[in-house]
Amino acid sequence: MLESLDSLQKEAMESLDRVAGLEELPVWYREWLGRKGRVTDLSRGLGGLSPEERPQAGQRINQIKQGLEQAFEAHQQAIENRALEASLGSEALDITLPGRPLAPGHLHLTTQTLRRLRQIFAEMGFQVFETPEVETDEMNFEMLNIPPYHPARDMWDTFWVNDQVVLRTHTSPGQIRCMRQSKGQPIRVILPGKCYRYEAITPRSEHQFFQMEGLVVGHSIRMTDLIGTIRDFIRKMYGESRKLRIRGSYFPFTEPSIEVDMDCMLCRGKGCRVCKHTGWLEVGGAGMVHPVVLQNGGYDPEEWSGFAFGMGVERPAMLHHRIEDIRFFYGNDLRFLRQF
Repeated sequence: MLESLDSLQKEAMESLDRVAGLEELPVWYREWLGRKGRVTDLSRGLGGLSPEERPQAGQRINQIKQGLEQAFEAHQQAIENRALEASLGSEALDITLPGRPLAPGHLHLTTQTLRRLRQIFAEMGFQVFETPEVETDEMNFEMLNIPPYHPARDMWDTFWVNDQVVLRTHTSPGQIRCMRQSKGQPIRVILPGKCYRYEAITPRSEHQFFQMEGLVVGHSIRMTDLIGTIRDFIRKMYGESRKLRIRGSYFPFTEPSIEVDMDCMLCRGKGCRVCKHTGWLEVGGAGMVHPVVLQNGGYDPEEWSGFAFGMGVERPAMLHHRIEDIRFFYGNDLRFLRQF
């Protein structure tokens, strides 16, 4: 039995050596190693051997099969290499031709928008204050007048790292950090950064997004100062002809609180899908800094006052470029990104 196996292996190797083209390889494989191949048939015949011969014969058949598999792969690679060498030798290769140029990259649309926002607020005297993306529950909620029992916590779907640490749901914790670092001095800053919320991804919302917070603290700061600042920003960003609408709202860290809208740039106030057929587009939320928040930041609310505002960064880009789906920003589709 073992002698016949050695003879079969020799015959298979000689047959493989005669294969000269890639198209012949599948024929050889089916004949020797396929489901009905000659080596496979030997495995089926092991049941007719005696119990003493069966283990040794089975081991030898496996060795032959593995050896033929390796020889087949090596022969296939050799044929492919010869074909490649022949192809290269038959074609003229001009090594003096220039290589294919690599297209230069450019700033992502979100980064472009962030830089534009920074430029506009820099012209109004604002400085940039950076804050961490991973925050404590105390800084993200409690110092902003949102204790653990406060129902306003439901306004933010939070990613929790552990019982005391979160991925910040807004850039507002930066207000406390900025006030404590300023140590009783006047403040005029913007706080740009990425935020995270455990929300469904839709054409209008993402679970991670950029936000731009603004904070002004000083003496005799009024609501009219806030409205004037937002009005100037909107007209610098979207054009002098933009109209504003101020609505009363609620945020735990501002009192009173407002929402700011502007007339829809796409339909010019007539109503469309983007503005939900209202003729108005939401710009952001704002309000006068709550006395509790001022006190938590180290300022006496009897002496100091301030305002704060927050807005998305992707939203201004969507409005400016008439983009209707926020998911395009982070889908990494070059057909979209190369347009900006």
